[in-house]
Amino acid sequence: MAAWVKGGATDAGTAVEAAASLLAKARAPVIAGLSADVAAIRAAYDLAGRIGASVDTAGAAGTYAELGALSRVGALTTTPAEAVGRADTVLVVGAAPWQAPLMKRLIDAKPTRGRAAGSDRALLAVGANAGAALAWPADGGLPEAVAELRAYVRGHLAGDALPGQIASRLAAAQYGVLLYDPAELGEFGVEMLQGLAMELSETTRCFTLAVGAAGQDRAVVPVSAWTTGQAPRSGFGRRVPEHDPWRFDAARQVAAGEADAVLWLGAVPVARPDWLSAVPSVALVAEGEAQAAEVVISVGQPGRDHGGVLWNEQRAALTFWPATAPSDLPSAASVLAALRERLATVQAASRSDSAC
Repeated sequence: MAAWVKGGATDAGTAVEAAASLLAKARAPVIAGLSADVAAIRAAYDLAGRIGASVDTAGAAGTYAELGALSRVGALTTTPAEAVGRADTVLVVGAAPWQAPLMKRLIDAKPTRGRAAGSDRALLAVGANAGAALAWPADGGLPEAVAELRAYVRGHLAGDALPGQIASRLAAAQYGVLLYDPAELGEFGVEMLQGLAMELSETTRCFTLAVGAAGQDRAVVPVSAWTTGQAPRSGFGRRVPEHDPWRFDAARQVAAGEADAVLWLGAVPVARPDWLSAVPSVALVAEGEAQAAEVVISVGQPGRDHGGVLWNEQRAALTFWPATAPSDLPSAASVLAALRERLATVQAASRSDSAC
């Protein structure tokens, strides 16, 4: 196993010992990223509960944009398979969705199921144009653009301007899909988009579909729910899970000087935040490099080095991914378990010393 402590290569045991020592000294540790398979995510929550850490995810901006809107207005959603199989009209909101693998499937195929089977698929765009039949630049901002589309759909605005034309095409669709990236659209925009889908569905069928989530946030949300009964941003400082999206925002905690140690979990590769270097840190990553953190431990990537349950974007479900290139790299779950055992030993020794 490749491992580094303060930039110097070392063995697995020394790295785990150094990581445990760093976390044991922390008064307000954070476990962040959580881009891993379900086993490792569960192990991270277990460790957080034992050391009183808070948890946050790599894609929290998008996750909370969706959860915030869901809590207020609900959601009308579809799956990638249904979108490819049934949608005769797709509205792409923003630039990010054009980079999603799903776009190729939508562009290359016609609907094969339902009333729209065999018909051409119309691509509409708001905010960007990568080959849409009808595109609106929406220079005033994406949330504002979606709100304007709602006004046309509801009859509060009328005319042949681009937003009016797009609204008319959506209203005439047999199965419409509104494709978006929640991190790009933002919480207000997601709420507007869900409202648009619901209003269109009063006379036709229209659904939303989010793409582009960073890391494994869509796996973390259900794991967090069945583990704590709450959404991902939770803290265990009082030994029971407390959910607070603002308080347990890892970036905010580091910037405010509240966090004094971070464990970054990135077994599924995801961009590491700039703030990771601002605080003593441990990184469990699939693509290990000496400068990634104070203590770096290379772990296997689920679905490549070992099997694991991951979020399947194409099926919109948790599925098992077998190893495609098995290696000797340890799983993130096993390293987290070793850390938990070492920390338990350190804490037990500390209590013994205090008693003496």
